[in-house]
Amino acid sequence: MKKITLTLGLFALLSCLSSCDKGFDELNINPTAATALNPVFTFNNALITTTFPGSTLVFEGAIVQQIFSPNSGVLAGGNFNVDNRGPSGPNAGLWQRYYRTVIRHLVDVMAKTKDDQTRVNLYNMARIWKAYTFMVLTDTYGDIPYREAGLGYLSNNITPKYDTQQSIYEDLIKELTEAGTALDATKPTEAGEVLYGGSIDKWKRLANSLLLRAGMRLVKVNPALAEATVKKAASAPGGLMRNNADNAVIRSNANFQNPVGGTLNSTEAANYYLTANFVNYLKSTSDPRLASIAARYVGAKSGAEQTAARLNRDPAVQIGMPLGFDNGTIPARATADNLASFYDYSQLDRTRMGRLDAPVYFVTYAQTQLLLAEAAQRGWITGSAAEYYTEGVRAHMQQLAEYESAAVPAAAITEYLQKNPYDPARGLEQINTQYWIASFLNFPESFANFRRSGFPKLTPNPYPGKEIKGNFINRLTYPDSEISVNQANVREAITRQGPDNLDSRVWWDKQ
Repeated sequence: MKKITLTLGLFALLSCLSSCDKGFDELNINPTAATALNPVFTFNNALITTTFPGSTLVFEGAIVQQIFSPNSGVLAGGNFNVDNRGPSGPNAGLWQRYYRTVIRHLVDVMAKTKDDQTRVNLYNMARIWKAYTFMVLTDTYGDIPYREAGLGYLSNNITPKYDTQQSIYEDLIKELTEAGTALDATKPTEAGEVLYGGSIDKWKRLANSLLLRAGMRLVKVNPALAEATVKKAASAPGGLMRNNADNAVIRSNANFQNPVGGTLNSTEAANYYLTANFVNYLKSTSDPRLASIAARYVGAKSGAEQTAARLNRDPAVQIGMPLGFDNGTIPARATADNLASFYDYSQLDRTRMGRLDAPVYFVTYAQTQLLLAEAAQRGWITGSAAEYYTEGVRAHMQQLAEYESAAVPAAAITEYLQKNPYDPARGLEQINTQYWIASFLNFPESFANFRRSGFPKLTPNPYPGKEIKGNFINRLTYPDSEISVNQANVREAITRQGPDNLDSRVWWDKQ
């Protein structure tokens, strides 16, 4: 009897459990939760994350001699012409930020929108931005994963092959041409994207302006292709950027902060300084932009003494830090320069252009006009090189008004252009020196154009402990984290491209 009772009890319990389980799945599903992610949100994540990491201060900013730190350790790099590797070394900053997030998201967006005719514009916007991102990566490192990149989640390919930079550029030209043409204002325009708010006209002008940049990059290695690409960009439907309203810019805020501003306003606030070469050049031409860029904490003997009471933005008092010194030797040089300490040298103004919410510019009207000036100077396009040059300089000065309290007065712009007119006899030098200034804070682009054009004429960093054989760093090395997981493909790229060091040149940087 006891056995029968136990059996009936167990049966009743199981029946109860079975009954209770009915509807369990439905009860535990949030009826208001999203079941799918709109790919425009993923696209926005990619756009925002394309902002340049603070590591570009370590290498690119120092290589082009605009801003650097005299300190060694984690900040060593372009300031001493030495490599700086490690699991998350500064040589890996762009690589990890772009591959792990930007490229991964862009590939995902393209996969989700490729066959959806209602998202044709988002698909082609992603193609354009993917081309921009890969241009930055290949210009920085040379041969890189391209066609197989970003497929880890979609096809479980976590060891992508490396493509040659030549083949990458050929495909970038194709992608920018096709994607710009395919944008269609009669289809949904993706008003939710954060770069242009869905403006098809502006996205077309961005694609064409990037095509112009890609063409000019090939001047040394393939002049014929460079000229053909520039002509294609200049005559493409939709045209090029028309004014500063067309600038490709991410406007940072409290939630999405400028990464370089984050570096300069936190642990490295007292460690980065404008170089003497940069400050002295701006002073030598009475450039009004110096008043927008520089700040000096006069008399500061420590980082703690860099206070608002000492802040002086007057161009006349700015003193850039000379290259060739480290944290052991710079104090004596500061004394020789009649300064209280090395904390007394000029810095990027962290309260204006170096703010946490400062905008980040990727491609600008000013840069585009200067590239057109060079194209006209070379005879590749019609138009006046002098007019393009003048408009490019003016546009960058006007662009500074978008930073907090950094506007250049219109009268100062006119005066500068009158005192520094375009001279065809040294046109290429003038154009590309202005490009150097107009690309300030977009250090990857400054680095690329410096190698491409050879301007400005910079004096090699005289620091005695350099690791490079030449005068300047030519590329950044592959990250240790990449080598450890994709060794065979990295080795193949090195065999083809040259040693994985700072001296090897990327394909288009032909001697």
